[in-house]
Amino acid sequence: MKRPVILAACRTGGGKFGGVLSGFEATDLGGFAIRAALDRSAVPEEEIGEVIMGNGWQAGVGANPARIAMFKAGMPQSIPAFTVNKRCGSSLRTAMLIADRIRLKDIRVGVAGGMESASRTPYILSEARWGHRMGDRKVLDTLHHDGFMCPLAGMLMGATAEILAEEYGITRDEQDAYALESHRKAVSAMKNGLFADETFPVSIRQKKEVVEWASEEIPREDTSLEKLARLPAIFKDNGTITAGSSSALCDAGSAVIIADPDWAEANGFRPLAEIAGYGSGALEADHMGLGPVKAVPRALEMSGMSLEEMDLIELNEAFAAQVLAVHRAMPFDMERCNVNGGAIALGHPIGATGTKILATLIYALRNRDKEFGLATACIGGGQGVAMVIRRLS
Repeated sequence: MKRPVILAACRTGGGKFGGVLSGFEATDLGGFAIRAALDRSAVPEEEIGEVIMGNGWQAGVGANPARIAMFKAGMPQSIPAFTVNKRCGSSLRTAMLIADRIRLKDIRVGVAGGMESASRTPYILSEARWGHRMGDRKVLDTLHHDGFMCPLAGMLMGATAEILAEEYGITRDEQDAYALESHRKAVSAMKNGLFADETFPVSIRQKKEVVEWASEEIPREDTSLEKLARLPAIFKDNGTITAGSSSALCDAGSAVIIADPDWAEANGFRPLAEIAGYGSGALEADHMGLGPVKAVPRALEMSGMSLEEMDLIELNEAFAAQVLAVHRAMPFDMERCNVNGGAIALGHPIGATGTKILATLIYALRNRDKEFGLATACIGGGQGVAMVIRRLS
């Protein structure tokens, strides 16, 4: 069976929490990404068989956010769309679903992607519908309730990473050094224009003018081991994980166009990459950071390749401790991992992260003239996703 191909892959820059993209709804960011991917691919919109978009923080976003984003992208309403919420693995899962549909000959080409606005997650009065006669009531922070807290493990996501740090003997110094390197690589990539091909500009109104923004708002050139060492542990008394060694909250959108290879060739399209394999896995919720250890072997098996054959790896940095734990449980060459920085420096826009790192992987392979790549992420609640690609152009 021939492998589905990726015709376009792009993303917004990463907007920090309350930052430059905070004025947009998640569906705006998703719509921007869909439109940019379609324009880059030059695929006629009427050829699109389906749009599938990921979204994690869905409170107040609207019914079926994928359909809303598709509409905001200006696509015909005759094209079906649905939304996936698999937390951090949402948008990589959408790419798998489109690939499945193409392999089954249900569609010839489709849109996959994701969208997230951490900045616009609402507070809610969950008991207000039936009336509050008197007294104070609790306001629920959906950022915390629907994101940071794991209802299965009964603890914060960072607390699960503390478990991994303890079990694998990962020190505070190791985590701080890893976080610093993530920022260093991200800043270097920005300065050398390595994100230019994967990002697209977003029009933002600032006072009386509109500016075209296509940058990264989160990487810190001024950070240092000394500054990171001063940060307090936030998930456990005498713990090792800090805000500095955790992924950054982020607003972003990302999208890819995936097609049947025969259809693409017959219509004169030049694919960026082919999807060689993909897989999902699961384990105990309080060890969620090890999700890639369960998912990666399945993706590699489908591709017929080994981890050693991966030229580059994009492993989402939920926490420095989590990345280091995955490395100890499933050894790989760290020099090939997150070569342009990761979510600690660039942000983790939950529902958009999967196709965000997929776009980064595609262009990192091109910039370094490499062939095979792996994108993978752990998922809150105890899951993991992974995808193997081969660069074609």
